[in-house]
Amino acid sequence: MRQSELFTKTRKSAPKDEVAKNAQLLIRAGYIHKEMAGVYAYLPLGLRVLERIKQVVREEMNAIRGQEIIMTALQRKELWERTSRWSDQVVDVWFKSELKAGGEVGLAWSHEEPIGDMMKNFLSSYKDLPVSVYQFQTKFRNEARAKSGIMRGREFVMKDMYSFAADEASHLAYYESTKPAYMRVFERLGLGDSTYVTFAAGGAFTKFSHEFQTVCETGEDTIYLDAKKGIAINEEVMNEETLSNLGTSRSSLEKVHTAEVGNIFNFGQQKATDLGLTIKDAEGKDTPVWMGSYGIGITRLMGVLVEKFSDDKGIVWPEEVAPFKVHLVSISGGNADVVKEADRIYELLNENSIEVLYDDRDVRAGEKFADADLIGIPVRLVVSEKTMSEGGIERIERAGGTTSFVSDSEVVQALQK
Repeated sequence: MRQSELFTKTRKSAPKDEVAKNAQLLIRAGYIHKEMAGVYAYLPLGLRVLERIKQVVREEMNAIRGQEIIMTALQRKELWERTSRWSDQVVDVWFKSELKAGGEVGLAWSHEEPIGDMMKNFLSSYKDLPVSVYQFQTKFRNEARAKSGIMRGREFVMKDMYSFAADEASHLAYYESTKPAYMRVFERLGLGDSTYVTFAAGGAFTKFSHEFQTVCETGEDTIYLDAKKGIAINEEVMNEETLSNLGTSRSSLEKVHTAEVGNIFNFGQQKATDLGLTIKDAEGKDTPVWMGSYGIGITRLMGVLVEKFSDDKGIVWPEEVAPFKVHLVSISGGNADVVKEADRIYELLNENSIEVLYDDRDVRAGEKFADADLIGIPVRLVVSEKTMSEGGIERIERAGGTTSFVSDSEVVQALQK
């Protein structure tokens, strides 16, 4: 991608009504566009980051036998009424609409009911199980407040997975397998050292759940944490009974601010009972299926990464999710030879499948460097009269600012390492 052809531009400031650091930086760097509070469009750079996050999640869900699908965003009122979750008193984040043909529908805030109902068409015997399916889809939640940028949206992308098992043992085994799978996701994104499996309330889903909370000063949640023992408790369920069940005490826990990046819910057989989702067991008797639900906020993760990995100059993307591997910057000062050499390096990187954003714009060097810092691609390569006279390219690491010199004949090998 040539930066001169990128329709988005960097900005010196974010909208005055945007108070969240993640959204301010992402807007200024040209990753997102704010449509309204809690609603953002994802531009070319932003979409590339989202797709990379999704790919990491996809690989780890596939590794635990998840199968990818995509469900509808429009939801049937009568289906949710069966579980009492159509009621605004039970679920207070619905967006609902009237159909011109008559009747009422909702915009999906979650998918347990539709996926459970759909599975009636495919699950009839214990021999059909276990099954786990997941999707990446836009969710809609009518949040009362939306002041945390893309970390709390009214419209956002989520990975939600649902498991179906014939018996409690296989259900619990799968439920437990998702915990290390989720942690592998967060480790690959650079959040492994600051993310903890957290005992929490289940909200509109279950009585209790497990959340994945990342320590983050700007996060909206508060947990009590023993990092050495890996014990974390959400403030909302912090009581003597919880402490006793987890074998810890209040004095050994530290109070910290966090951002929830994932959650898992154990429905047991209750959800299937409510939906009438049953199978024939080994004895030929009808029995409700065991169900679990597993979520990761994709757009929220992007916001958390910016909150965690940024400095006073801009974003510092982890390599796994950066929109490009390399930011090639040409400092020509009108020198045609420098332009020609930068073009050659650009083509060389492309030929070797190294994804590169090439700043070929006719602007001052200071503006190019400031934009490169703001955009936050991990590696910057600079081609200038000085580097050409020395027979190579200047390499700058965005994280830490380490500078080195690479000969032009070895640049591909250096990047591939």
